[in-house]
Amino acid sequence: MSYQFEDLKKSCQDEWQAYIQHSFVQQLGNGSLAPEAFQHYLKQDYLFLIQFARAFALAAYKSPTLSDLRQAKEGLQAIVDVELDLHISYCKEWGISEQELADLPEARATLAYTRYVLDTGNRGDLLDLHVALSPCMVGYGEIANWLNSRAETIRGDSNPYDAWIKMYESDEFQEAMQAEIGWLNERLADVSPARFRELTRIFSDATRLEIDFWKMGLDQSD
Repeated sequence: MSYQFEDLKKSCQDEWQAYIQHSFVQQLGNGSLAPEAFQHYLKQDYLFLIQFARAFALAAYKSPTLSDLRQAKEGLQAIVDVELDLHISYCKEWGISEQELADLPEARATLAYTRYVLDTGNRGDLLDLHVALSPCMVGYGEIANWLNSRAETIRGDSNPYDAWIKMYESDEFQEAMQAEIGWLNERLADVSPARFRELTRIFSDATRLEIDFWKMGLDQSD
């Protein structure tokens, strides 16, 4: 049997839908999300990006081929040299200074999610790590697409969170998402049913932790 990324999603369909269509996401799309909730999410997402960069550094270490190594290097470079700077600039627009970001403690949901990803990568192989990262790498692109499919979603200046949606609907992010799905499909095609069950557990755990991350933002919890 040949597996694909869609099979991972089908294996935990309820969790995936709860993540993609979370109340935080819905409120962000219709512009009703409390600004304080979005600011709390932005701050923790900055800390998440730092750990995400570490995960790509780990992916480089775990890479068995030159092409995998190059992919990991490009991902790490994109986060450190581009995404973090963009995130800092975006936070400034929301009244969050770079110093405030530097002084932030990690919320428990941030700790749980990021350390789970790193621990999974440390214990397992490169495929384990990519599967643990995929709810973020693929999910945010799917969230933007889902928001754009809803009649309730408000776009443009009437929605203070429109720039966030633009980020993940962009051609650059959508192409990166499809590249990640392609990478996963190529490797999943060769795994055994027993191995796929292991990967399913990782994917389910990471998706549930993404749900907790949204809830952390919505509740503004530490």
